[in-house]
Amino acid sequence: MIPSSKIRPSRYQPRLRFDEEALKELAESIRENGLIQPITVRKMDDGYEIIAGERRFRACMMADYTEIPCYVMSPSEEQAAQMALVENVQRENLSAIEEAKSYVQIMRQSSMTQEQVAKKIGKSQSAVANKIRLLNLPQEIQQAVIDGKISERHARALLSAPAESQKEVFRTIVNKNLNVRQSEEYIEKMNEPKKVHKRQKTKGFTRNVQIAVNSVNQCAKMIEKLGIKTTVEMDDRDDEVRMIIRIPK
Repeated sequence: MIPSSKIRPSRYQPRLRFDEEALKELAESIRENGLIQPITVRKMDDGYEIIAGERRFRACMMADYTEIPCYVMSPSEEQAAQMALVENVQRENLSAIEEAKSYVQIMRQSSMTQEQVAKKIGKSQSAVANKIRLLNLPQEIQQAVIDGKISERHARALLSAPAESQKEVFRTIVNKNLNVRQSEEYIEKMNEPKKVHKRQKTKGFTRNVQIAVNSVNQCAKMIEKLGIKTTVEMDDRDDEVRMIIRIPK
């Protein structure tokens, strides 16, 4: 048992928002049945830091616990960060933004790559990359994902909108209560006029050239559905049609 006054939350806690109602229910359960599973902490110079179990700790504080059952471990900084992430990803429903920030934090504090982080938590590298890409969105949109106002798929669709228009599109999605498919179609239509830039007026394509142009445009649309913003530039010359797909790093 460790005095609750000597325990502090983890600096690696990925969760940015705790459901107060769920915490109250957990606190009531702890009052009635006790804390069935101790929290995991590590010894620090000025007390103990939580590695896993911050929800249980907060509920114990609500239940007026002055001492809390704990497992004491001695992990390195990198191990502590990894344990906090794995415990939360596996046992709690983190928002996509909270997950993304956790991945970035671990990679900054260690030499781990996206692929290594993905393996550690049992996900694909593309899943980790897609989460991290969401951090390119404006803070207002990231907060909406955390608060559950829009889904991760809505957020991924917003990545394909021009950066200067993302906030405006986000507000339209919320105000009109658009589902994911409607949001994708709205953004696709908005991007359509800006997708192709011609240096001169076309004189008409042969059937084979038109098929090739359509195929390139369709390919770009498929890439955007993965949440990756693309721009297609077309230059209709006398002897050829030059097309460039630009994908930001």
